[in-house]
Amino acid sequence: MAIPTVEDGAAAWHIAHESRVLDVNSPYSYLLWFRDFARTSVVASESGDVPVGFVTGFYRPEQPDTLVVWQIAVDRGQRGRGTASAMLDHLTARLTADGGLRHLETTISSDNAASHRLFRSFAERHAAPLERDLLFPAELFPDTHEAEFLYRIGPLRR
Repeated sequence: MAIPTVEDGAAAWHIAHESRVLDVNSPYSYLLWFRDFARTSVVASESGDVPVGFVTGFYRPEQPDTLVVWQIAVDRGQRGRGTASAMLDHLTARLTADGGLRHLETTISSDNAASHRLFRSFAERHAAPLERDLLFPAELFPDTHEAEFLYRIGPLRR
């Protein structure tokens, strides 16, 4: 697990694109993300240099102790090995050790069962309360999109 660099941006875009689950951002956005939000993100690599997964996150400006996980994805060939959980645990341990992290938030579409399981198990592993509420109903989206549910986990132990 490592802090991403802009050189990891193209691989992250490919992993997101191939996920067939995530809303894929532009290739430019992954480069920018790994430049400006590298500290609140992580990549997992195989053989030390080939990214096989990533987490993008940022601190919420209105709640600077809250990490918002924007995307988390694992290469198809690496799924089922605990990579997503390991990346999330690694990132939150690093940020908690820095003293700034108390809560974790993410949004998950209603049809993404794997992400629902991932964040429920994260809360259980960390013995942290989990709240789940509808954040964005489907009708707010200008295109066809499932409703997005907000998961708020915390406080996290230091």
